Amino acid sequence: MLVLALFSIGLLSWETWGTVSETQRRWILGADYLVCAIFAAEFLWQWRRAGWQRGYLLRNWYEILGMIPVSSPALRGFRLFRVIRILILLSRFGMAADRALGRGYTYRLVNRVSERLIELISARITLAVLDEVCEVLQKGHYTKNVARALDENREALRAMALEKVLADPQMRRFQRIPFFNDISNAAVEASLRVATELLHDPRTDEFVADVLRENIQQIRTAVAANHPEQRLPPTPGS
Repeated sequence: MLVLALFSIGLLSWETWGTVSETQRRWILGADYLVCAIFAAEFLWQWRRAGWQRGYLLRNWYEILGMIPVSSPALRGFRLFRVIRILILLSRFGMAADRALGRGYTYRLVNRVSERLIELISARITLAVLDEVCEVLQKGHYTKNVARALDENREALRAMALEKVLADPQMRRFQRIPFFNDISNAAVEASLRVATELLHDPRTDEFVADVLRENIQQIRTAVAANHPEQRLPPTPGS
């Protein structure tokens, strides 16, 4: 099977990068169909030995890809035909490696490589996203959005705040004071007015932006500390 896998790789490489006549191309097509049929028969036999387990398909997905007769004219209409051909060639390299170095070698190799790639790029992607989020958040005026929502729902908020004040056990002792309801209404209205003015103040926007920046910087530092082996880009503006 190792020889057959290497033969199929050589055959497809010759057709892909070499100069072949139509007669030779037909012979290559027939040989490729035969090779794929043999690979399929062996795959089914190995799958049967594994008890028809679904995990066998997941571990040997590249063998399924390698059984596609890439020289077939039916595949030539695809826009990404050359990419598909290269993927199938790589899959057959994996099949050859399994025959030479032991079944499952390619699966383990692909897992190790993919884990390493994810480890290398995940921290950089995280930091890039954090930097972008930080920049967008600092340009926003979120306190003004909150103030606008407060203005739109002022009556409902006033009623809710007054309800909570009247229901508070500590306030019940003052309910006999003259004009208690008027005082409570005035206090609630003043609180809402002060809150709205605070939210409209540019200094509150600056405060919120500073809080966001400090928190994102803390997350960024933690991500960099978890990947000391990588030279991660410094914080923008630092």
